[in-house]
Amino acid sequence: MTTSGEEHAAAGAGPWWWVRWRSAALDWGLAAVSAVECAVEGIPFARDAGVPVSVGVVFGFLAGAVLLVRRRWPIAVVLVSIAVTPAQMGFLMGVVGLYTLAASELPRRIIASLAGMSLVAMLIVTFVRLRQAADSGDVGAWFVPFASICMALGMTAPPVLLGLYVGARRRLMESLRERADSLERELQLLAERAEERAEWARGEERTRIAREMHDVVAHRVSLMVVHAAALQAVARKDPEKAVKNAALVGDMGRQALTELREMLGVLRSSDGGADSRRVPVPLAAVGVAAAAVASRAADNDVVADGPCLAEIEELVGQSAAAGMVVDLSVEGEARSCASEVEATAYRVVQEALTNVHKHAAGAKTYVRLAYRGAEIAMQVENEPPPEAGSASSARLPSGGNGLVGMKERVVALGGVFVSGPTDAGGFRVSAVLPAP
Repeated sequence: MTTSGEEHAAAGAGPWWWVRWRSAALDWGLAAVSAVECAVEGIPFARDAGVPVSVGVVFGFLAGAVLLVRRRWPIAVVLVSIAVTPAQMGFLMGVVGLYTLAASELPRRIIASLAGMSLVAMLIVTFVRLRQAADSGDVGAWFVPFASICMALGMTAPPVLLGLYVGARRRLMESLRERADSLERELQLLAERAEERAEWARGEERTRIAREMHDVVAHRVSLMVVHAAALQAVARKDPEKAVKNAALVGDMGRQALTELREMLGVLRSSDGGADSRRVPVPLAAVGVAAAAVASRAADNDVVADGPCLAEIEELVGQSAAAGMVVDLSVEGEARSCASEVEATAYRVVQEALTNVHKHAAGAKTYVRLAYRGAEIAMQVENEPPPEAGSASSARLPSGGNGLVGMKERVVALGGVFVSGPTDAGGFRVSAVLPAP
């Protein structure tokens, strides 16, 4: 694992301009060695220059101590090393200064210029010293230029080349670290977005499951409550009608229980037989099961593609059996459409009839279905209830989600949904679905 840029900077907080304490300790050690070296080399320099030895030692000590600021001002260190080259001191300072200069972020032309100046200075000083030695007979004349060039190159080229390599490697590592930080931030952002999308998908799936269960159960249970209220009203006056209503309530109750068992059975479908461990069931599986149960017709036969418009007459007949006066009219030539379009149209009519049972019991209702060129239109409109208190006679609860669910279904398919009270005091639900 690599350390990120922020963690890298925070972990390397050193004193003053140093990034790390280790770097500060290294520079202090190099500066001390350089100061001692220059102080020792200042003794012969003082004798040759005819100044007190103490002056030469102090001068050398101060010159060598300049190496302490090599990371902050590498140009100054190189210039000082060039300046003291004629005094034959500061060799360590020159080598380390050139290395630091080459490894820095300074422009290449400045590095090349200072390295060339150091090379020329070292070449001239070495040539003069060796020439003096050759004149005294200590070395041969042919050795002077060769040794001068080798000495100058040996003191200049290695630290410059090593510094250039280290600087390039450092820049590469910083670039890789920045890319790693950027990638980490992008991955974190993608993870957050994926979590948001997953949460949104879970919410949408929960909404879809709730809508399916509401459509499957609410209509049938509402009819049961209506029949039970009618049974209570005619139990003594018309025993035969009471028996018929009781049978209808029993049939609808059994159908509702069957549908609920099929929905809830999905939650246990992944138990794995004898395995007692419970495996969480995805919401999508529950939604699929709810949609499958929603496709059940009035009888116990399962329709594979869900409810269709051909079952509208049967749906209206169930409401009529519950005492509602319903008028069904179909315009245009009936044709088959996509299963989701027919299922949505069926659910809109079903929920609208359920709302009439809840809020306008006894009101005459008109169901209109129209097949047009590339769309299907449906409308459920009821008149005002005959009596003010009849809407609550069956005490049907209302969750307030019926119209919302219908609108969500229609809009999801690109349709138009409108609902609201009529001028006559009733209520109208209209929807248009694209059906190419």
